[in-house]
Amino acid sequence: MFRGAGTALNVATVLLGSGVGVALGGRLPERTRSTVTDALGLVTLVIGGLGVADGLGAAAWEAAVGASAPLLIVLGALLLGGIPGSLLRLEERLEGLGGRLQARLQRGGTEGRARFVEGFVSASLLFCIGPLTVLGSLSDGLGRGIEQLALKSTLDGFAALAFASSLGWGVAASALSVAVVQGALTAAGALLGGLLPEAQVAAVTATGGVLLLGVGLRLLALKRVAVGDLLPALVAAPVLTAVVAALH
Repeated sequence: MFRGAGTALNVATVLLGSGVGVALGGRLPERTRSTVTDALGLVTLVIGGLGVADGLGAAAWEAAVGASAPLLIVLGALLLGGIPGSLLRLEERLEGLGGRLQARLQRGGTEGRARFVEGFVSASLLFCIGPLTVLGSLSDGLGRGIEQLALKSTLDGFAALAFASSLGWGVAASALSVAVVQGALTAAGALLGGLLPEAQVAAVTATGGVLLLGVGLRLLALKRVAVGDLLPALVAAPVLTAVVAALH
């Protein structure tokens, strides 16, 4: 099995699920599509919470930085990542990318554009943030197999079906985000080898879980959290972990 096979499988399941979802979407009443989106939002909250719990409970992370430091590191990463992310307007740029893709791939008015962008942004964030994205891609890059990404691909395929039935073709466009993000992480895994400490992986896992909670709040229309602006926190978390571990 070649390195990157897990990402290729993931892209395929997102496209397949999106196509089936769009085909079914026109036959489903708005109330049903809204219920599907709400259900996906609730599950996203659960997945995010599990990611936070798994990361914060990692023994290697506590041993490296102390028992009380992991939560503070997550908070610090969100603050340090959110400031440059908001100044660089990452959320706005991500939405702009979705708008440009919509203009090229689909005709529609203002309502159609907003629906496409929401599908692209929400699906991209859901599919590209989380422990399986990081761990699975790194494992693939390290040559340890694609089992984790195979599981993620199955989950993403069903999620894409649910998303696309409500939000349309913007969900299919998120396959591009999956290819870029997971491809980059797979390449990083191949380059880093076994040098990435378990404590830093736990930091990324916990921080990614918090960001997924933000995605869940967006899907439930409770709070439009600018998760895109917080993405640099995924880089800040392992850096802060290394700094604190050196001082510990």
